[in-house]
Amino acid sequence: MLFPASLALVGPLLAGQSDDATFSTEVKVVNVLATVRAKNGAIVRNLPKDELALSENGRPQTIRYFSQETGLALTLGLMVDTSLSQTRVLDAERVASFHFLDQVLRDNVDQAFIMQFDFAVQLRQPLTFSRVKLQETLALVDTPTRKELELQRGGGTLLYDAIVMASQEILKNQPNRKAIIVLTDGVDFGSEATLDTAIEAAQRADTLVYSILFSDPGAYGFSIGGPDGKKSLVRMSKETGGGFFEVTKKQTIEQIFEVIQDELRSQYSLGYVSDVPVRVSEFRTIQLTAKQKGLVVQARDRYWAQR
Repeated sequence: MLFPASLALVGPLLAGQSDDATFSTEVKVVNVLATVRAKNGAIVRNLPKDELALSENGRPQTIRYFSQETGLALTLGLMVDTSLSQTRVLDAERVASFHFLDQVLRDNVDQAFIMQFDFAVQLRQPLTFSRVKLQETLALVDTPTRKELELQRGGGTLLYDAIVMASQEILKNQPNRKAIIVLTDGVDFGSEATLDTAIEAAQRADTLVYSILFSDPGAYGFSIGGPDGKKSLVRMSKETGGGFFEVTKKQTIEQIFEVIQDELRSQYSLGYVSDVPVRVSEFRTIQLTAKQKGLVVQARDRYWAQR
């Protein structure tokens, strides 16, 4: 997240700040959310700031603010693929999705929206703190009717367009932590946006993308697009700092949601001021690593430096 800030604004946004400093209103603080895991995949929750190394465009940076378990408010988007290929997995998605939202959202602190996408992108529930509204909306999330398909002259899966819409129209101007949970088989048909522009939109909005590959093996008759869909989801999640998961016989959607919930509750929040002032709006690369061997840091790899 990149925003102009005085000390009065930076303090509340980056809880647990470790250094006392006075900034002018022209100083811009870059916020990075990260999850650290050990070799066995377990989340590392008590890593001190000095055990992390941060660089921007290859130049070492000083971590000014650090919080081990962020209490920042969370804005969450649940995005559900409702194309016909998902018909037989939707019921399981609805039940698991509401249980996840019910567990992860804190009363009057965190908010969420629900969006579905098939041949069109529909915002079914705007941002709300209400669990009741989210539950009622999830019950209505469904695949298109035959009449709707006939009017559209066929189907479609506007996955990339949905990511762009959520990022630009909902999340871009939201403060604090932002994440999208995408339930899909990863296959895009008909989007005007490309995978690159979808990733860029999420990065500009400082939004983590958590992808859950939930596919019906018999939906296509053959595994058409399966590998490509997975590859796109993996890339989207990696480059935005989120995570990729796949529903299998060994890993249920409920178990995946538990992992995501644990990550969202165990993130590190870091803030730094770039050693190079922003004179031209551009993407800048970020590399966050752990000094201790065997630890893997999950964080976005670039941010949009706005002039």
